[in-house]
Amino acid sequence: MTFRIDRRGFVAGSLATGTMAGTMALFGPGALRADENKMLRFGLSAYPPSFDMWASTGTAAGTVKLMIHRGLLSYGKDGLLRGELAESWDVDENGVWTFKLRDARFHDGKPVTAADVKYTIEQVAAPDSTAFRRSQMALITKIETPDDKTVRLTTAEPIATVPHWFANFNMAILQEGADKTSTVGAGPFKFDSTERGVKVVVTRNDDYYKPGLPKVAGIEVIVYSDENLRVAALEAGDVDIIEYVPWAAMSRVEEDPNLKLDTVPGPFMYLTFNGSRKPFDNPLVRKAVGHAIKREDVVEAAFYGRGAPLHHLPLDPSSPFYNEDLAMGWDFDPEKAKALLAEAGHGDGFDCTMLSTAQYGMHQSTAEVSQAYLSMIGINVTLDLPDWSTRVQKGNEGQYDIAVMGTAAESNDPDGMTNVLDGSQKASFVRSFDISIPAINEALAKGRQSFDPAERKKIYHGMESTVIDQSPMVFLCSRAQGYGTAANVSGFKNLPGQLTFQSGVTLEDAMFG
Repeated sequence: MTFRIDRRGFVAGSLATGTMAGTMALFGPGALRADENKMLRFGLSAYPPSFDMWASTGTAAGTVKLMIHRGLLSYGKDGLLRGELAESWDVDENGVWTFKLRDARFHDGKPVTAADVKYTIEQVAAPDSTAFRRSQMALITKIETPDDKTVRLTTAEPIATVPHWFANFNMAILQEGADKTSTVGAGPFKFDSTERGVKVVVTRNDDYYKPGLPKVAGIEVIVYSDENLRVAALEAGDVDIIEYVPWAAMSRVEEDPNLKLDTVPGPFMYLTFNGSRKPFDNPLVRKAVGHAIKREDVVEAAFYGRGAPLHHLPLDPSSPFYNEDLAMGWDFDPEKAKALLAEAGHGDGFDCTMLSTAQYGMHQSTAEVSQAYLSMIGINVTLDLPDWSTRVQKGNEGQYDIAVMGTAAESNDPDGMTNVLDGSQKASFVRSFDISIPAINEALAKGRQSFDPAERKKIYHGMESTVIDQSPMVFLCSRAQGYGTAANVSGFKNLPGQLTFQSGVTLEDAMFG
């Protein structure tokens, strides 16, 4: 494959904050710490289902990972890629990516080296790996470490989106030889202790590679699985930050002079299907579900109007990849839904179960609205509402017929939806079980191999048509995602768009005053 010179322009314009080929600007000394001996108290929505640093187990777990670990890259408050353990990154004319590591140390004092990066990639890519990034790391055909601070990665084909792979919180760099559950990281905070199901405590890493950070003595992560109790704890001053501010409480937090609400649009709700169970192996049945649900009612019931219906891929109209022609792909049309069921041989309807969770009100409300509308076309749904950890396990194992899911894409680029759409990857609760559409998987591969924006747009428009026609999952609505903080907390920032769940990276900047 010939590597064209315009790819460098694509990379420079789309994948970096302004410099990639040169050395990234070093982090300055930062402001003096305010109340540097004070612990920040974070109200988490769920105790991490596991401490597997490379597995995808939800945002709550990811937030804890971002306290302890760092990857090669991350996202800044502007949503653009920035260096972390890598101080610079570049791609040559053959599509080989080179990462230059900065001087950084793990919590035990050992330096972060190219050998650690090589080990991490190899472990994630291993055939028996259950890592979130396994399919991406498996595309790396050669890892070269010419010295302790240089890593060169060769892929089978030139891939434009490689830097994004290393910015996700599930791609922490661990020490060579470390177990995947290791809590010895290179992040701003050191793991201190945990009380299972109740809390996690981390303390400041005084040897962090960003001078002047973090700005608090540590973080006490306290689990409030009940969202109303989580808000009450913030209002009472028992915690300083909470995630997943329930939509019913957003106005209350906004109006409280002692609190601040930080919301962004971007995350989305959708339905996944179990393709190993009839009749959901049939795309006509899945598409019927897509036309059966009135999405405006999901927005009102689950999000108190703080969201928007999605009849298509979760792309904002401002995105250069947005396709106006498909804006109403899954339009609300019960008669069309009934006709599709009849065509599939299920004109009399059928019974099934829908997996969701009672731990998050948005999930339960979405399930209840979907249940009501599906009953109108003859699909009789029984809800299964376990706690979040059980819901994750059941999703991973395919213990459901239909499931409610909510997440954000990995980035604001269409390739960020790979984890949701690519059914060729190992089973995961974030996507449908045993449903793989070759045309979608191939389009995702072509899209990430192209450095031409016009070509990529054409590829993704074709992919979206296939998604709507085959309905491997059905998107329902976007939603506002909010963090609540005490008025005296600053520095923490809800990242824009699809990156909101990566916001824990900014806890290194959080401070009082």
